Amino acid sequence: MTSSPVSRVVYNGKRNSSPRSPTNSSEIFTPAHEENVRFIYEAWQGVERDLRSQLSGGERGLVEEYVEKVPNPGLKTFKPIDLSDLKRRTTQDTKKS
Repeated sequence: MTSSPVSRVVYNGKRNSSPRSPTNSSEIFTPAHEENVRFIYEAWQGVERDLRSQLSGGERGLVEEYVEKVPNPGLKTFKPIDLSDLKRRTTQDTKKS
């Protein structure tokens, strides 16, 4: 049985703009956490911008789709998780306690 290859978006770019601030003021973040979030946010904004540019017929090269030649059999049954849903359920469970 052959499974379809796993694809990933790979970004080869630089950091630039600033992230949105947290919406829940009761959460306290360390400077290291904020820097990590800022880095991920900025990198992802760059990926989206470059992808839009490529799709609209602009330059080619910064965003590439990575496809594994030999898929990992251990990931055959992997199902993505909706992190927003998981957080909502966790928050509801905490309130019940």
